[in-house]
Amino acid sequence: MRGVGCSAVEETVDHDVLRPAPGTESPDVTALHSDPGRSILLDRRFGRDEITEIRHEVVSRLSTVLFGDRRHGFVLAVNEVITNAVLHAGGHGRIALWRSTAAVWCTVTDSGPGIPERFRRPPSAPEAFEVGGRGIWLAYQLCDEVTMSTGPIGTTIGLCLNLAAGDTTSGLVNEGMTAD
Repeated sequence: MRGVGCSAVEETVDHDVLRPAPGTESPDVTALHSDPGRSILLDRRFGRDEITEIRHEVVSRLSTVLFGDRRHGFVLAVNEVITNAVLHAGGHGRIALWRSTAAVWCTVTDSGPGIPERFRRPPSAPEAFEVGGRGIWLAYQLCDEVTMSTGPIGTTIGLCLNLAAGDTTSGLVNEGMTAD
């Protein structure tokens, strides 16, 4: 692999394995699991009633990989993307979460009609009282890289955090506090 971290996506993601849409893929997903530099943390289908369960699984699987604000932000971004798949793309999808030596990746694939053109670029900040429109915007704010592959057979959103960025726990609440 020539790249490191999030910039290495083209070298670490087997796009043929991430497609086809959920429910239509071959039961043999060994290509996703065969890269020796990749450690699979989670790979499963999900539905409308499993958003909370998936979020808890992601937190659990990242507990030894990411810490503090980085983990909380990444989990929030994942939650927003799976919620979008459920709300806008047929009610179900597939999540794959893995780590390499330099980054943590999550892809969410759905079988919806694709993302309309006006939503395919990084969004600007939503207005304060605007209803909706924050999911993808949050993902761009909280992740080091966001990728999107979309079309009439579905969408795959990729979220990445570089591990080299380290723990960025803000310390705003506990900084400078000591136990008495």
